[in-house]
Amino acid sequence: MKKLLLSAAILFGSLGAFAQGGLGYGLRAGVNIPKYSLDNESTESNTGFFVTGYLDAPVSPNFSIQPGLSLQNKGGKWTPGSSSEIKESVMSLDIPVNAVAKFPTGSGNFFIGAGPYVGFALSGKRKGEIGEGDVKIERDLNFGSDDTDDLKRTDFGVNFLAGYQLSNGFQINAGYGLGLTNLAPAPGDKAKNRVWSIGIGFGL
Repeated sequence: MKKLLLSAAILFGSLGAFAQGGLGYGLRAGVNIPKYSLDNESTESNTGFFVTGYLDAPVSPNFSIQPGLSLQNKGGKWTPGSSSEIKESVMSLDIPVNAVAKFPTGSGNFFIGAGPYVGFALSGKRKGEIGEGDVKIERDLNFGSDDTDDLKRTDFGVNFLAGYQLSNGFQINAGYGLGLTNLAPAPGDKAKNRVWSIGIGFGL
């Protein structure tokens, strides 16, 4: 993990050094609405947040590549009974690389984009109550590939995003993260990330 963070810092530091050559940059933040896709159903949605910093590397006047670093709050919620609720919250560091098309208007531009991401779980917690509060659960999640672990640490998937950016740089945005990795370590189980998001940002 330390090597990953160091490599990412070197990469974005190097790209940032060329910002005067046409690269832009920006920041997006907002609310995540995550859940897990299971075998034949899905969990209920939880509520989290995201903060994403990105570079904007123009390929043409209306098309660019946007690599980024994103702190993502993911997870899901189960309600096994009318008086029971279990929430799972995972903090993940994602590295997205999106291809973004821009459509200028008089006061700014619409944008749409998509691209792959790789995510690394930093921490996680499961908490909740079963029955009328008879059984309380609160513990840290275990990450790994053993049957006794809760989730695999590494995720891979595809991002989709859309929004509108004003000429002064302010933007509103929405996105969807489609996890492709089965995060369940136990054979026969399935859990994949599904994350809707909405937020605001600023880009230069």
